[in-house]
Amino acid sequence: MHGMVRWLTLLAMLCVWPLAARADDISAAGRGVVRIVTIATVEGEVVGFGHGSGFAVAPNRVLTNAHVVEAAERYPGNVVIGVVPSEGDKTFQGRLIAIDSDRDLALIEFTGIRLPALTFYSGPVNEGDSMIALGYPGNVDLATARSAADFITPLTPIRSQGVFSGRRDLQGVKVLLHTAGIARGNSGGPLLDQCGRVLGVNAALTRADDGDASFGFAIANEEVAAFLREAKQPMPANGVACTSIAERLAQDRSAAEQARDAEELRRREAAAIAAADRDNAIQRARSENIVTRENYMAGAALLLVFGAFTLGIAGLLLTREQKREAIYTAVGGGALIAASFVTFILRPAFDPAAIDGGARVSIPPPAAQPGGLGKMVCTIDPARSRITVSDTQDVAIDINPDGCVNGRTQYAEAGQNWQRILVPDEEQAVSVLEYAPTTRTYSTTRYLLPARQMEEARKRRAEVKVKACSTDPAARADLTSRQQAIRTALPQIFNERLVYSCKPAS
Repeated sequence: MHGMVRWLTLLAMLCVWPLAARADDISAAGRGVVRIVTIATVEGEVVGFGHGSGFAVAPNRVLTNAHVVEAAERYPGNVVIGVVPSEGDKTFQGRLIAIDSDRDLALIEFTGIRLPALTFYSGPVNEGDSMIALGYPGNVDLATARSAADFITPLTPIRSQGVFSGRRDLQGVKVLLHTAGIARGNSGGPLLDQCGRVLGVNAALTRADDGDASFGFAIANEEVAAFLREAKQPMPANGVACTSIAERLAQDRSAAEQARDAEELRRREAAAIAAADRDNAIQRARSENIVTRENYMAGAALLLVFGAFTLGIAGLLLTREQKREAIYTAVGGGALIAASFVTFILRPAFDPAAIDGGARVSIPPPAAQPGGLGKMVCTIDPARSRITVSDTQDVAIDINPDGCVNGRTQYAEAGQNWQRILVPDEEQAVSVLEYAPTTRTYSTTRYLLPARQMEEARKRRAEVKVKACSTDPAARADLTSRQQAIRTALPQIFNERLVYSCKPAS
């Protein structure tokens, strides 16, 4: 009995281990991969110890091979199942809830921690496609483990890469044949595509005697689906083709460049229209100026003639000795001549700069789509998205001019857009939600983070004061700054981005 207590204590001990965080999809999937440990005792003495791999299909359930835990099925009172997550500082005791020896699959339930469930890929797989195996190969353990405690210490799973070599039938079970390197201990671990989605469950490998090449066998997803269906366990899956982060970023850059080119073309066209309008305005102004100048000069000439004629009359009056009348008439004639000179001098000159501001047309901003606020139905746009683990159902939102969404969640200003960062307590992912009213585009950018980064993000989320909708600009400005602090805790590269095109709800 003392030996069993010692092993149970060892199974539950705290084992702190620093973990390196990586942002790629395989590392994100690896956080849902576990080591499965079985400890068999007879009359208090340890008589057997085994281990394999498994992965989460729900926050509190993991899938593995039946042969990894078959001892627990045969001797339930004498075998303890340990679930060792890939990160954290604890090991948890599991309970066998379903097993299928024919398909070599088993389902284990546990409590005390919530693991990120892996998503299955339901689309086609072609020969030569790249595949990655995750798990805990026994030959690595034999080379590195110093004591039994090393088998229950949370460690990042080992990855190996190969290609799909075809489908086979192994003792009546559909399997995938692949070249990713696996060993004893990988049993029950996932075989993944490049986006971190499950293609099958590693279960066996060929012998490699006399230099023969080694191949792995993974139980196909259709067999896994049948088993989970019988166990009444939902199976998260999607069939969207895998687009790498590099490809998605390259496509985004290309789209951004096309948008910039289109905007530059729009600006050049607007500038050309403005220049043409200015030239037309100048030509009209020049023509009007010529007419006005001619009118001024004609008026000056007419005043000069009238002035000279008036002076002539004054001279005539003077010869008739009408001196007073001659003086008045002469003054009038002089005034007319002076007015003639003033009119000539004041004729308007043509100055293009004087009319430039009125003639130039400002370049308008891009036209916003009408009806960008209110109740919207948003549909996924696969061409602009990177979909790996999420479903792609339509999203309904109701956003008002103050950034209140669905009457309960306040979004913060992000330029012309509205943005909110969600940091959940249980899910191991941070989501950046953004809505652009001008283009009626809604997006969800997801970061699948390790426990350390999630803890930091949750600490910063606790400082966010604005939860419900608010019409106070100062409160929204504070929300913007608090969310920016959360953004600094996120990696530069996202794992998933869902982009939706929205239209007013009918």
